[in-house]
Amino acid sequence: MTTLHVVSHSPFADDRLQSCIRLLRPEDGLLLCGNAVEALRDGTKPRALLDEAAAASRSIYALDEDLAARALAGLPEWLRAVDYAGFVELSCQYQRVNGWT
Repeated sequence: MTTLHVVSHSPFADDRLQSCIRLLRPEDGLLLCGNAVEALRDGTKPRALLDEAAAASRSIYALDEDLAARALAGLPEWLRAVDYAGFVELSCQYQRVNGWT
């Protein structure tokens, strides 16, 4: 069963993102939203974890509105930015949605 994992908390506040990445299966997806997009800042440990997950063919998405709100630039090529309509499409594409709250 495929799962879309949704993480919204800052990766610098707790270890939810790290725990989520450990549990990702190849067919799963990871959507970063809210403060979780801070994990994409280059040169950080969370970014290194995401780079490793992407290298292992994991699908990683981020809400473009949250990327813009935090003025994140220099995003990796493996990242797929989605709008809210894209978030809804992803929720339908995967069999389950798991929010890491």
